[in-house]
Amino acid sequence: MKKLFGTDGIRGEAGCFPMTADFVLKVGMAVANLFSDGSQKRKIVIGKDTRRSGYMLENSLVAGITAAGVDAVLLGPLPTPGIAYMTKTLRADAGIVLSASHNPYYDNGIKIFDQHGFKLDDELELRIEKSLQEGISDAWMAKRDRLGKAKRIEGAMERYIEYCKSSFPRGMTLEGLKIVVDCANGAAYKVAPEVFRELRAEVIPIHCYPDGTNINKECGATNVNSLAQAVVASNADIGIALDGDADRLIVVDRFGQTVDGDQLIGIAAHYLKQRAALRGGAVVTTVMSNIGLERYLESIDLKLIRTNVGDRYVLDRMRFGGFNLGGEQSGHLIFLDYANTGDGIVSALQILAIMVQEGKNIDALASRVPRFPQVLINRTVSKKTPIEDLPRTTKRIAEIDALLGNSGRTLIRYSGTENKIRVMLEGDDQTQIQQWAEELAELIVTEIGA
Repeated sequence: MKKLFGTDGIRGEAGCFPMTADFVLKVGMAVANLFSDGSQKRKIVIGKDTRRSGYMLENSLVAGITAAGVDAVLLGPLPTPGIAYMTKTLRADAGIVLSASHNPYYDNGIKIFDQHGFKLDDELELRIEKSLQEGISDAWMAKRDRLGKAKRIEGAMERYIEYCKSSFPRGMTLEGLKIVVDCANGAAYKVAPEVFRELRAEVIPIHCYPDGTNINKECGATNVNSLAQAVVASNADIGIALDGDADRLIVVDRFGQTVDGDQLIGIAAHYLKQRAALRGGAVVTTVMSNIGLERYLESIDLKLIRTNVGDRYVLDRMRFGGFNLGGEQSGHLIFLDYANTGDGIVSALQILAIMVQEGKNIDALASRVPRFPQVLINRTVSKKTPIEDLPRTTKRIAEIDALLGNSGRTLIRYSGTENKIRVMLEGDDQTQIQQWAEELAELIVTEIGA
């Protein structure tokens, strides 16, 4: 079992283990050793979002990587998918992103990509953890003539902008569309508005002024209230919400209503199927996706394949099964024909292309994909006791499942990055599933104990 890596890398509060300067230095050394065989000079790309702690942790990574005899290539603030792209295009041996995604500014994290821009699999993450547990040895340290160097690459943002634009149909523009873009005061604060402007949209940027502490603060993909207000007030056609590292996309229609990841996947699946461009006859999502998406896909003769929560697991299943569309309700959308990971900007461009091609507003497109009432309750727990070891809880879950029958479902899982239990229920009756979800959440917390 992994102890450091969660569903999306290593994550924690900056300044506290494991996100301390000294430990991140060791992580840099461990990653450098994993991708270095000593036969030739290696290089690792490093990028970050806009958190203040990024300065400290970036320098720690550089120290660890160069001490291990590997060169460090610094890109500065850039979306996570941009780091994945630059890792591949620079022919680097690995890429590291300093970001805690949608978390508050005081958290930070480490995401690692291989040379092809894919997130590391469980086996490689376990190897890094084993190295860290065994501790630094002389074998990790490069001799004085083999120490690595660090350099900063200029123009990374411009290269990523061109890459994003290349995913949009050639000859098509966004002329005539007014778009409000919420960058969550994060890594896409320069890139995203420029991409849409260069494709001739009228762009109204909001939350594009990071100060190191306002990333994701009441904005972005996890809080679209201000975006909805801006869309309605400016009479815009659509609102685009990214999160702190811009690997998520949530959309707001012209009436200020949210269009989530499930609905966006349904829109894209229908469009690609019509053009015989959807591979495998299926879409890959997680266990969290709304049952409404599943019913919609069935209605157009497509299958829904579910995985564990985490876009890396979605991607693994897509690659294994030969599928090219997948994602999460939270907004991690993977268009595998264009990107190796969730990319909020590229995903937005695919949805905008569908709007232009079909001549329809996003609300009309989203109305095709129903959403069943869904309740999600998060509770902090003292420890992550297996649910099957909580007899009163398991008994009550079985009773509720029997009452729901085929008209809904329960899903109980622990967070992969925090000490929290997530209780999710779907069903026809919003009031009833809310009551059951609250009951289960309290029961679990009580049964686990302090």
